[in-house]
Amino acid sequence: MKAHKFMRIVQDLNQKGCCHPQTLGSGGIVINKQEGFRIYEYVLFAGATFLAFVLCVSVGSVSFPLKDTMTIIWNSVWGIPVPETIETPSIILSVRLPRVICVALTGASLSLCGGAMQGLLRNPLADGSTLGVSSGAALGAVIAIAFGITMPSLPFAGTMIMAIVFAFISLIVILTLAYKMDFSLSTNTIILIGVIYSMFVSSVLSLIITFAPDRVKHITFWTMGSLSGSSFDNALVLLAALAIFGGVIVLHARELNAFAIGEENARNIGVNVKRVKIFIMISVSGLIGVCVSIGGTIGFIGLVTPHIVRMITGPNHKRLLPASLLGGATFLMLADLIARILFNPLELPIGVVTSFIGAILFVYIFYTSRRKAHA
Repeated sequence: MKAHKFMRIVQDLNQKGCCHPQTLGSGGIVINKQEGFRIYEYVLFAGATFLAFVLCVSVGSVSFPLKDTMTIIWNSVWGIPVPETIETPSIILSVRLPRVICVALTGASLSLCGGAMQGLLRNPLADGSTLGVSSGAALGAVIAIAFGITMPSLPFAGTMIMAIVFAFISLIVILTLAYKMDFSLSTNTIILIGVIYSMFVSSVLSLIITFAPDRVKHITFWTMGSLSGSSFDNALVLLAALAIFGGVIVLHARELNAFAIGEENARNIGVNVKRVKIFIMISVSGLIGVCVSIGGTIGFIGLVTPHIVRMITGPNHKRLLPASLLGGATFLMLADLIARILFNPLELPIGVVTSFIGAILFVYIFYTSRRKAHA
């Protein structure tokens, strides 16, 4: 009887395109040695991301030829003097390069979190903010901005630490409430608590802004999302957070595939459902906390990008998560470019651009997916 049930679960996994029953991994989880990204697929995705990176560094209020941009970056990396024929290379090195790197890392992180949460909760409307963690991180950062909480050695550390701390506090509160209501930590309970918590945090944010009128402009612009003024220090922090927390998420791709057939079936094939949930939620919380502390609230990246990537790679998380990293970086870099040049010299908050584009794309994706489902 158990063997029959196991084979039925394997068939469900195959129908969803998550894996193929060629080999068995630890814990009895079905895997396929060929299910990951192939080399040429990495090259295609990485090539598109690199082209977007060079374009975004080159174009702006002062544009540079692509050749000059590559020369400036290459010479700077190897300590070679930049040719005198290239004017104002400091614009590239001191302003655009750190900003575009931070934008790429933020887009990759938020997209990865969205892809992981959609797989974990089996909900196409899920992303990192579904847990209420984005709202919690934003609350911590706004408190730091409103009351001037800083650290002498690192000016941005006060905001970052507060955002990360409040992200984890939010996670603890949400999981505790969800556990009190449902010992199994079911998906629907977590989403419900997350939505309620986000509404509560929104009211607290409004209250803080009321008591900090001199910081209203700064807080308002920050909550719209902006990575202007980013530094290489910010980029290093984002890279470290992505390597640590993102690595944990990617390493659980196989377990996320098992979640596609339901938590109970995933448990039947050897997945420690509660442990995987907690590991991924903590990683998502930490990654979102770092991103929010540096770039503010940037919406729709984690919601829309995994949907677009899934159309190309399919639902297998061993392919979806790496592609979401590169796709999110590319999408946010292009959105930042639009924010910088659309109304030049006026610069739009990047969150405004992502929300505008993301809302349209999401409606289109949702509409087409509904039509296919009813076809």
